[in-house]
Amino acid sequence: MVAAMKKILAINPGSTSTKIAVYEDEKPLLVQTIRHSIDDLSHYPRVIDQFEFRKDLVLKTLADDGIPFQFDAIVGRGGLLKPIPGGVYEVNDAMLNDMMHAMRTHACNLGCLIAAELAATLPGCRAFIADPGVVDELDEVARINGSPLMPRITIWHALNQRAIARRYAKEHGTRYEAINLIVCHLGGGISVGAHLRGRAIDVPNALDGEGPFSPERAGTLPAGDLIDLCFSGRYSQAELKKRICGRAGLAAHLGTTDMQAIEHRIAQGDDHARLVVDAMIYQIAKSIGGAAVALYGKVDAILLTGGMAHSDYLTSRLTRRVSFLAPVHVYPGEDELEALALNALGALRGELEVKEYK
Repeated sequence: MVAAMKKILAINPGSTSTKIAVYEDEKPLLVQTIRHSIDDLSHYPRVIDQFEFRKDLVLKTLADDGIPFQFDAIVGRGGLLKPIPGGVYEVNDAMLNDMMHAMRTHACNLGCLIAAELAATLPGCRAFIADPGVVDELDEVARINGSPLMPRITIWHALNQRAIARRYAKEHGTRYEAINLIVCHLGGGISVGAHLRGRAIDVPNALDGEGPFSPERAGTLPAGDLIDLCFSGRYSQAELKKRICGRAGLAAHLGTTDMQAIEHRIAQGDDHARLVVDAMIYQIAKSIGGAAVALYGKVDAILLTGGMAHSDYLTSRLTRRVSFLAPVHVYPGEDELEALALNALGALRGELEVKEYK
């Protein structure tokens, strides 16, 4: 007897967009990016206040594309919950409560909230998240830094890093759990992960200021200078937070996060733009080198992914710096919607363990 096909809605809220996809088993029926202008979002003082706005846009997009609102599962991008192991989690009251009172703000926090509310309107429909950005599988030695007041935590691009790692493994006739990889997500934020046989043993807090600087984030900064700036009276706490994440990195140095525009400036002879981008590449390479140390130099491949991996300027120069460590493979863009849908499908089929958030 042929099993009935599973229909899945995947929802991935980002800072300026909400991406959705509809899958029937492994087949995508709809992949759509709903973009939000600064004006659209300016009406909402807090990210959580965007909930109804984004939920209604998801429903409108489905209706406009003639997709019946009938699903076996709705899976949202996981938010900034407390640290948890990787995998698929069913949305429950504990998760929703923690999400409503999350200490850190990001649009991804809306993913499980929207998934839960929409799934509750459909009989038998289940709500999931998968591999949220707080996945924590660190080696214990990686948790310790120079101040007991500030133990290391993880906020990284877990969903995309894992999806690309599994894709690479499948393409090379092996399993993610059988190889060692360094995966580098190159987007508005940058995270470099050391993956030891299916476990991310060292990854950064890429949101709050760890690792290389990126298009909109400052990365690691001199602690003494940062403390002095905090007490200088020149900036409020909120303004300084923006100087770490939002108005930092390429945005602060060059006034834009658009790599295509920056590459055009470089091609026109803008030496300052070239220097800043080359410095970012240099810092990314150093982070990749550090991840190799975490793996004792036993690295099967280095994978470059994310939106900036479309930039040949960046990937070619980064490859030249790190290819002595392991072969470099480039996977432009991100597979987050597909990863969400396939995780939900595996959960529905009983192929993946469904974990409980506590």
